[in-house]
Amino acid sequence: MTFGIKSTGAYLPYRYLPKADISKAWGGKGARGEKSVADVDEDSITMAVEAALGCFRTVSRSDIDALYFATTTAPYAEKQNSALISVACDLLDEKVFTADVTSGTRSGTNALRIALDAVKAGTSKNALVTAAETRNGFPKSAQEASFGDAAAAVVLAEGSEDELLASVDYTAFINEEINDYWRPADEKYTRHAEKRFCDEEGYLREVGLILKKVLKDGYTAADFAKVVLVSQGNPKLVKKLLLKNGFEETQLSTTLTDTVGDSGSAQALLGLVNALENAEIGQKILVVDYGSGASAIVLTVLPGYAKRPAPQIAHYLETRAPLDSYARFLSWRGIAKAEPGAPYKLEPSWAQTWREQRINLRLHGSVCKKCGAALFPINRVCDCCGSKDEYEEFSAQEEVGKLYTFSIDEFAGQSDDPVIIQAVAEVSNGAHIYTLMTDFVREEVKVDMDVEFTFRHFHDLGNFPNYFWKVRPVRREVR
Repeated sequence: MTFGIKSTGAYLPYRYLPKADISKAWGGKGARGEKSVADVDEDSITMAVEAALGCFRTVSRSDIDALYFATTTAPYAEKQNSALISVACDLLDEKVFTADVTSGTRSGTNALRIALDAVKAGTSKNALVTAAETRNGFPKSAQEASFGDAAAAVVLAEGSEDELLASVDYTAFINEEINDYWRPADEKYTRHAEKRFCDEEGYLREVGLILKKVLKDGYTAADFAKVVLVSQGNPKLVKKLLLKNGFEETQLSTTLTDTVGDSGSAQALLGLVNALENAEIGQKILVVDYGSGASAIVLTVLPGYAKRPAPQIAHYLETRAPLDSYARFLSWRGIAKAEPGAPYKLEPSWAQTWREQRINLRLHGSVCKKCGAALFPINRVCDCCGSKDEYEEFSAQEEVGKLYTFSIDEFAGQSDDPVIIQAVAEVSNGAHIYTLMTDFVREEVKVDMDVEFTFRHFHDLGNFPNYFWKVRPVRREVR
């Protein structure tokens, strides 16, 4: 049997911001490329859920027995974010071990190593690793333009070569205590030391050491068809490291920094998923990550790759839309907050939030055992026949439904984005689910259009993030 990657997933937000718009706002020249921008209703948790959903195209949710969440921008500083992600993914509470792996940009590959060790030790059979990031750079800084929002996920498992996408053949890690990039706990912006120090004593030194370790441990540069090498927004440093260690530029596999940005703890996993989505059976892939040291992972693409689902990353890139202004980006990030919309006329209830999590987080409805009526939310008493507690639950998460009806409110949102669409979606069993729509082009919204559900941040009543599922025009691959 072999240990390796059984499934992959990725997520890129609907919106992106041309870097030229940022530089022009400050009177500079137009920069090249784009950065992905999480919507006002997205955060690291919602994007981690989206990436995880991609893994369930080929792996059953009921088989997952561990979930590791990697990020430096967790919505909760004190509360396990991975537990919430597990519930939102509709995993089994009594079966799934959850843990947050946080604080460093190498968290994604650290979580992968932890998951792999758990699978090898036999304490886990199918371990899900999901990483997501929404970092902020100071306005006008190079980091503001280079940081991008994204998520990626992989499932680690033991299996035959026909069951796995790729084997994990080798891992190596180097630890280094250095203040090159950091963020104090009470601040929202990443800070950095002098650029030359960051480049030479941090990135070039540590990544150079891990590359030398890989080559010393029996591999040659020519062994690898693809090299996934995370960058700090400086392609010149990447090329310098490659050439210095005997690699060719043609071996470099993108981590999407030109189109997505530097996605922090998700960057290495996003690059890994992208490499696997464009690989060939038998190829070896080298993944190199950086942050308070460096790490390296060697994979071999296996025969099971022939059964892979359609690529997600290219599809997400094709279905994006530009954010129309830099000012709106600042508003969404809470940096230059726009006038808020009308407040929710609700009182927060911690008990109700906990009690209704199967509805709000898992998106479960009920089907009456007596008359077959499908209802949402879960109804103890059937609306159609009146039977009590005679129902089975169903999940609508993976449904591609039809927009049954909708209404447009011109003033309900905050001042920079006032339009809110209230929507009712009809799923395959006939249940109607009332929620809001997101990621839409107003002129394209119409009754009977296909919609899918996406996990989003709704509000912060009670001084904690409240989540629910919205609908959007279909972007995720139809499963």
